Amino acid sequence: MTDSEDPNDETQYHLAVGPDDVADSVLLPGDPDRVDKITALWDDHEERAAHREYRTATGTYEGTPISVTSTGIGSPSAAIAVEELARVGVDTFVRVGSCGAIRPEMDVGDLVITSGAVRQEGTSKEYVREDYPAVADGEVVSALVAAAERLGYDYHVGLTMSADSFYAGQGRAGFEGFTAAGSESLVEELRDANVKNIEMEAAALLTLANVYGLRAGAVCSVYANRVTGEFRTEGESRAAEAASLAVHLLAKMEAVKEEAGADRWHAGLSIE
Repeated sequence: MTDSEDPNDETQYHLAVGPDDVADSVLLPGDPDRVDKITALWDDHEERAAHREYRTATGTYEGTPISVTSTGIGSPSAAIAVEELARVGVDTFVRVGSCGAIRPEMDVGDLVITSGAVRQEGTSKEYVREDYPAVADGEVVSALVAAAERLGYDYHVGLTMSADSFYAGQGRAGFEGFTAAGSESLVEELRDANVKNIEMEAAALLTLANVYGLRAGAVCSVYANRVTGEFRTEGESRAAEAASLAVHLLAKMEAVKEEAGADRWHAGLSIE
């Protein structure tokens, strides 16, 4: 490794951020254009860095410090974001994305809050053995559920499958109708196993967060229902608002934990 690529430098190689550029909690959308849509919901914000697919802004939401960093598409680039944000002190990550639902009762525009993920992507396998679970942090899941409830948004909680391919890896036809082996039965098999949705980053995020002892979760808006065939780019702002409010609620949880002398927030502790 050359000095110019040292990932332990204070200013991170890919994200171009340092410790003073980000809050402890960071939202992770894929699309860099989503950064503006997310920060429009906040009290205030300032862009701190923009390099490649990574755009970072920091501000406050209901008085709580919060940041957002776009990751681009897929787990490899999302893992780079997690690595470099962790190096500058971030301890809580919330993916904010879009997904395809694979259960007929889920409507376009609904939110899916990930409790755990099927690791069909390849990035996490380069960190830890394949039978290691990709599990969302319980406090983050609770905060996302509470946020969706307060905002009045329809939501579902459950397992997500993360793929490395938007087409063949998610059971879609490739160029000129190419069909990957097993793709025709993929959605049905996942649905039979009670998986809720398919996307491309959650499994790697959750795996890395657990390996490093950090907190992470994911909330996605349903853009497509793979069972009913319905598709609309709807609900993007709902996921962003739920994630932002969840960060605020996590800050309130921290205050309650400190007052109660508890290591973990639980249902017996109010955040009112």
